[in-house]
Amino acid sequence: MSKEEILEKLKQSITEMDSDLAVEVANVALEAEIDPLECISEGLSVGMKEMSDLFDEGEAFVPELLMASEAFESAVKVLTSKMSIEEKNSTSNGTVVIHTVQGDIHDIGKNIVKTMFIANNFTVYDLGRDVPIETVVEKAKEYKADFILGSALMTTTMPAQRDIINLLKEEGIRDDFIVMYGGAPVSKEWCDSIGADGYTDTATEAVAMAKELILKKRSA
Repeated sequence: MSKEEILEKLKQSITEMDSDLAVEVANVALEAEIDPLECISEGLSVGMKEMSDLFDEGEAFVPELLMASEAFESAVKVLTSKMSIEEKNSTSNGTVVIHTVQGDIHDIGKNIVKTMFIANNFTVYDLGRDVPIETVVEKAKEYKADFILGSALMTTTMPAQRDIINLLKEEGIRDDFIVMYGGAPVSKEWCDSIGADGYTDTATEAVAMAKELILKKRSA
């Protein structure tokens, strides 16, 4: 296959939500010595953008978006397998650690937000559900993250969002991260009161806000 055909196949693997095809073509791309960054930006990301647009227009739904995201992640894992964390981070709009806060096991909303960030070429590390506060901070440092994103779906778990910010302050690294929170009981007023950097109602708005905030941070 030519480079153009490989890039088209990578895009197709995402729009067809086919993880096996995504991995297969990613390996072909490596064998053909095509730049992994070009494969991600001109192939995979184009497919994810199409799926993201369909989702916004109501023509694709959460299950399709999640399957496309899985295909995207599978291919990126192959393409970046020989890169360092620093090299991986340099290929994206920003590096995100995302989680559902300690004590909370809900993750559907988190997964949608994760998928939308991947679709917009962010590097995303999903820490999972019910993640201890200390683990969130530890992983944010380990992955040299730009963003900490945390979801709380119960009022009883919302304080964990505040506790993460307090721990960052205690360690003297609060300004190293952009902290954005969401979840059904979470509000802008709550986020403002605990010193978070951002809150939005939807995954699409979260991506737009993240792009604005990282641009401000990098130009400061």
